[in-house]
Amino acid sequence: MNAIRSSHLFLALSLFLSFSFTSSTRLTLHQGSSLSIGNADNVLTSNDGAFSAGFFPIGPNADCFTIWFSKPSCSIPNCTTVWMANRDEPVNGRFSKLSLRENGDLELIDAGGTVVWSTDTGSSSRSSTNLQLLNTGNLVLRDDKHATLWQSFDSPTDTLLPEQKLTSNTPLVSSRSKSNFSSGYYKLYFDNDNLLHLLFSGQTTSVYWPNPWLNSWQAGRSSYNDSRVAMLDHYGNFISSDNLTFLTADYGAKIQRRLTVDPDGNLRVYSQADGGKWMVSWQAKSDPCTVHGICGPNSLCTYHPSEGRSCICAPGYEWENLYDWTKGCKPKFNSFCDSKVETEFVELPHSDFYGYDKGFFPGYTLEMCKKICLDLCDCLGFQYKFSNCYPKLLLLNGHYAPRVNGSIHFKLPKLNVSYDIPKIEHATLQCTAKEIMLPRTYLKRQESAAVKILLTFAWAIAGVEAIVVLMVWCFLYRTRPEKGGAHIDGYHAGLTGFQRFTYDELKKATRNFSEEIGRGSGGVVYKAVLSDCRVTAVKRLNEANQGENEFLAEVSTIGNLHHMNLIDMWGYCAEGKHRLLIYEFMEHGSLAENLSSPTELDWPRRFEIAVGSARGLAYLHEECLEWVLHCDVKPQNILLDSTYQAKVADFGFSKILKREGLKNSSFSKIRGTRGYMAPEWIYNFPITSKVDVYSYGIVLLEMVTGRSPSGEHEKIEGSDAQEIKKFTSWVREKKGLGVPAHTWIEEIVDPRVRGEYDIKKIEILVAVALKCVEEDRDARPTMRQVVEMLLCCEDEDV
Repeated sequence: MNAIRSSHLFLALSLFLSFSFTSSTRLTLHQGSSLSIGNADNVLTSNDGAFSAGFFPIGPNADCFTIWFSKPSCSIPNCTTVWMANRDEPVNGRFSKLSLRENGDLELIDAGGTVVWSTDTGSSSRSSTNLQLLNTGNLVLRDDKHATLWQSFDSPTDTLLPEQKLTSNTPLVSSRSKSNFSSGYYKLYFDNDNLLHLLFSGQTTSVYWPNPWLNSWQAGRSSYNDSRVAMLDHYGNFISSDNLTFLTADYGAKIQRRLTVDPDGNLRVYSQADGGKWMVSWQAKSDPCTVHGICGPNSLCTYHPSEGRSCICAPGYEWENLYDWTKGCKPKFNSFCDSKVETEFVELPHSDFYGYDKGFFPGYTLEMCKKICLDLCDCLGFQYKFSNCYPKLLLLNGHYAPRVNGSIHFKLPKLNVSYDIPKIEHATLQCTAKEIMLPRTYLKRQESAAVKILLTFAWAIAGVEAIVVLMVWCFLYRTRPEKGGAHIDGYHAGLTGFQRFTYDELKKATRNFSEEIGRGSGGVVYKAVLSDCRVTAVKRLNEANQGENEFLAEVSTIGNLHHMNLIDMWGYCAEGKHRLLIYEFMEHGSLAENLSSPTELDWPRRFEIAVGSARGLAYLHEECLEWVLHCDVKPQNILLDSTYQAKVADFGFSKILKREGLKNSSFSKIRGTRGYMAPEWIYNFPITSKVDVYSYGIVLLEMVTGRSPSGEHEKIEGSDAQEIKKFTSWVREKKGLGVPAHTWIEEIVDPRVRGEYDIKKIEILVAVALKCVEEDRDARPTMRQVVEMLLCCEDEDV
């Protein structure tokens, strides 16, 4: 008996060794074959053994098809991964497979037969295909003529390997965490300004590398290219079309390297040292606290080289989640807008919260800055440095460091007990005693047929009961009266983060829509006073066929856009056929109103308005996860606040596009206003963000000359295209006469504007405007380039 058992053991061991040898030497997956979980022959290996591709466990009974470094040898799941096919949709860890179909399509099939990922390369005329993992780490699908049908290098996840190109269509997206491989919050990509950016996309979105307050040339970049490609070579040299170049610390040695966007938002190059250990040989951010989103709302990031990164709550706030710093901190007090309480300010020096300013107020005293914040119920504090005031509506991207200039003054309720200034020291994140597993398991129980029938019957009864209860609840819920405008049902609350009003509330607030303050093709704007005494502008959209869910989806996108040069949306109404938007009220109305009576709009203010509106449009075009094309840029849609700061308005429902969808954008109808429309609209050419650039150029010319392109001040006969061409040609002719600048400028500037003007600034405004109104859209600059050109003029004056 023992002899028999020994022989069985020997046979099993022999089979195991033979399977292991087979799995480690499989180089090709042929047409009609599969790699199945549970089979020994389920791994492809590169010819040099450096890379492997197969099923990689990411959780209990949950796998992704993955490429990883296998040399030096490693044991799954401790191997370093470089690519995943289905990072956001793992498959069953026991019964899934990767199949190369007879038609040449490569498919990843879940246990239930669902195709969760495919190369979409199938063709009835395909005679022979095979899948190979190359020594570069590139997984390649080829036909019988050796032509590449698909390759993993064209669809990276979070890692770029040497000789793999990063292009405008192949961004790198971080993992959620070191143990959660799904798509995370950070992205390396080429924006439409042709520059490489690192973007945080959590509850808000913001670019943090290169430093957003620097012009491209100040950051050592160049936007004057259109190739948008970058690559790391085998020796540690990184080159990019935007002039970003660097050498790794170990440059010159031909060793394994990888460029990875890590879960903490930093971009790093890792080199494989002796023994197979990965060492950082370059990183984009030396101070991890300059990465946005690291510490969540109402908290500040601190960093010590020996202890690492830490997060602290601002005074008056406490942790939302002790186990996750990215959740940020919550206030210990109620909103200042909900109750009238005495307030005080608590100062924290050497600190900053980047972005989300109510405005920029230069030359203000500390007391003047405090008054601005006190007068705004939604102001949470302000930054004060170099006699400049920045009131904060949100406390995001907090950073404390001794080298940070200025202080943050937190607005807090006045209490008998003074607030404690947080200790600026390293804090350790608490960890749960038990690891929290991802909800990605696939359960498979062995049950008899009778048990399955009983369970099915029980679940059917439970489902019927649940439906009945839900119907009753919905009936009671929808027939009860709403209490106030803050009522949002569960589905809609998930979509939007601001207030939903009833139609009756807005009808009362606008006094039955009696005071009209603006009108456009999209609707009429009325002045309103809400129940909390806030003065607002309510836009009543024209009736359309847009459904409520579609309306709310777009509202949620616009509600998450925050920029000092964009109008703030405070709420909305979607009730029956009524669609209304609630905006902040702008004291000085529109640019169009001020241009018609230009006594207050002097030349310095006009230049600042030009810069501010350009910044707002650049944010819409280039800094959002979705691209928002305005499609109706004109003076009526540029509003001015109490300090004449420009805010672009009416951008919410023009055209919202995913970044990858811009090239294929389509419009069902012409959008825009006569006199400001780009030639693309008229000649039915493809529509891009350059239509907004063109309209902006016309606005600049109108600000300088005081003439309306639609013939408001001077009758111009003919079509829209002829009218605009005549308007722009008149300026070009004056500029091109070869006379000194002050001569032709004097002939075109608005004579109604009092005061002296800066010839250099007028000249740059006209030059930028004429670039923007080029007939060829490719010859027009981007809005970010417009901002850079205008700011260069300001810098020269300084």
